[in-house]
Amino acid sequence: MAQLISRLRLWRGAVLLVAGLYFVLPMAASVYFSIDDPKGFTFEAYTGLLGAPGFTDSLWLTLRLALVTVLVVLVLLVPALIAARLGTPRLRAVLEVICTLPLVVPPVALTAGLIGVLRWGPDHLMDTPLFQTFVFVQDPKFPIVLVVAYVLMSLPLAYRALDSGLRAVDVRTLVEAARNCGASWPRAVVTVVLPNLRGALLNASFLTLALVLGEFTAASILGYQPFAVWIYSVGNSQAQMSVAVSVLSLLITWVLLLLLAAAGRERRHRTPARP
Repeated sequence: MAQLISRLRLWRGAVLLVAGLYFVLPMAASVYFSIDDPKGFTFEAYTGLLGAPGFTDSLWLTLRLALVTVLVVLVLLVPALIAARLGTPRLRAVLEVICTLPLVVPPVALTAGLIGVLRWGPDHLMDTPLFQTFVFVQDPKFPIVLVVAYVLMSLPLAYRALDSGLRAVDVRTLVEAARNCGASWPRAVVTVVLPNLRGALLNASFLTLALVLGEFTAASILGYQPFAVWIYSVGNSQAQMSVAVSVLSLLITWVLLLLLAAAGRERRHRTPARP
């Protein structure tokens, strides 16, 4: 038995070593390339980031898009999934099909469809609210059409995370217990069900955030410049700065994801243990 445990530990260490090398080596090579200089090492690629044209604007736009996308996805999916669990179980199959449908639609086709819709509208509708709405959602300062695209693309990921969380919780029993104690339907869902879905909510937010931070195709085709597109545009003229920004974007993504994970652990530690 001791020999078996020793072998398992050896294999676990080997797997962790290979996984570590798989992630660390490309990162180390990227950092080395970004600071390499014929005269030695230089950090100009990093120190010049804040002054680079478009850096702060694209990063700020991406963070706002990520925040709004996460909120929209949760607002759409959580009530629908809870309602399907409580009232209409047959609706779960419909929701699953709708939410997984974007997996079979390539981002290029999805974006082409959005462009076709946005270009629709004859000239005599120019003064109508419909035409003005199409113009409003394409505002470069905050393109709502990108939020629509990101929400559609993140639906399969967020749905799986939330559905797994709901499968681990007896939602009906929790709500009925809260209702028997005098809680209203909204209060039962907010104060009883949602705290038990904290892990699923964080996982859905985690996946959606990662998708928005790295998405390139839709934003590039639609002509906007969030952080991923800006990195690509910089790479055409400044290779070292492009790699430096890529390293920085990875760090920002990891920091945001660690903050989400830390928020979940912090709340779990504050929850009093059941007798």
